[in-house]
Amino acid sequence: MAVGNILGFSAGASGNWHRWFPFLLSKACCQACGNLKAAFLVVVVFLLMCTLVTLYFAEEVPLMAYQPHHLSDSAPLLDSPQQIGFDNSKSKLDTSAVDNASSNNPESSYEINKNAKHPSPMVEEEQNVSFDGPGAVLVNLLTSLRHLPPAMLSSLIVMALSWSVWFPFFLFDADWMGREVYHGDPKGNDSVAVKAYDAGVREGAFGLLLNSVVLGIGCFLLEPMCQRMGARLVWAMSNFIVFACMAGTAIISLVSVNKYITEGIQHAIGENRAIKIASLVIFALLGFPLSITYSVPFSITADLTADTGGGQGLAIGVLNLAIVIPQMIVSLGAGPWDALFSGGNIPAFVLAPLFALAAGVTATLKLPNLSSGSFKSSGFHFG
Repeated sequence: MAVGNILGFSAGASGNWHRWFPFLLSKACCQACGNLKAAFLVVVVFLLMCTLVTLYFAEEVPLMAYQPHHLSDSAPLLDSPQQIGFDNSKSKLDTSAVDNASSNNPESSYEINKNAKHPSPMVEEEQNVSFDGPGAVLVNLLTSLRHLPPAMLSSLIVMALSWSVWFPFFLFDADWMGREVYHGDPKGNDSVAVKAYDAGVREGAFGLLLNSVVLGIGCFLLEPMCQRMGARLVWAMSNFIVFACMAGTAIISLVSVNKYITEGIQHAIGENRAIKIASLVIFALLGFPLSITYSVPFSITADLTADTGGGQGLAIGVLNLAIVIPQMIVSLGAGPWDALFSGGNIPAFVLAPLFALAAGVTATLKLPNLSSGSFKSSGFHFG
């Protein structure tokens, strides 16, 4: 993932695509449009190559015949082996009790056989009710919430708070660099403002490239850190780092806006390099907590559900809901929230550190202490 991000952001940081693919330019498509079309063209080629490689090398395993699950929730997400054994023993006791009753009373035996041959409409209706349609996955995810371990609730809360911070950053980082740091305007009538915005967006892509480099380096540090500190403190530490960095973006925005008001557009073009360097440093530093966010929460979820007799796949799916739901909320609410304060990205970047601080405190106080021995490298296996 880090390598792919580095390649992608390298492409975004370059503004020479229109020179490499001059045939994409036209009277209706300027240089920025040509750069965008060229990047999309390369993406299409890579996707086609990945699809062909997957189809050729991936071995498809045929699935077994599907048995529909009933709405009675008879197969919950996290049934333990002890519970399964208890249910089997209970069913055996019930069967033996029916056999004894039937042997002592022939009439009751006749009634049982009659009911077995001619089940009542209500029983038949209950047996036919199942959720094996297109929405079965969502139904499984929602019904499985009742069977999660108690500690999973804390993980879901921390994950939702964490992604309430990350998604505004991913959504507005390049635009923030173009508007608040370089003070450009993509819709401005002044060509200087448009060029300043384009330069800021390319600088933001370069900052994300640095972010991906640090992310790749941080992946090698996760295992020793989790073994020494524990996954709970590592995840909490990542949220506190995000809190400090996002608070830094808010401070940089306020300082940059004040300098722009006092010094004018020339400040945005290149007079004050300290603010731009500080912005790139923050972009790079955020790569380390991002590597933790991509790995540790899923490891914690797998460890919490390891001894429950299965269901880890659905547990990971429920954890992904804690990522998707904040993304939808941010997508719908970030625009109106910024509009309340005369637009710009500063309101969202001021609110984000509060969520990061809440995530760090919740992770410190509520997440369970997991044994450090569960974080051991299994090595690489080939063949």
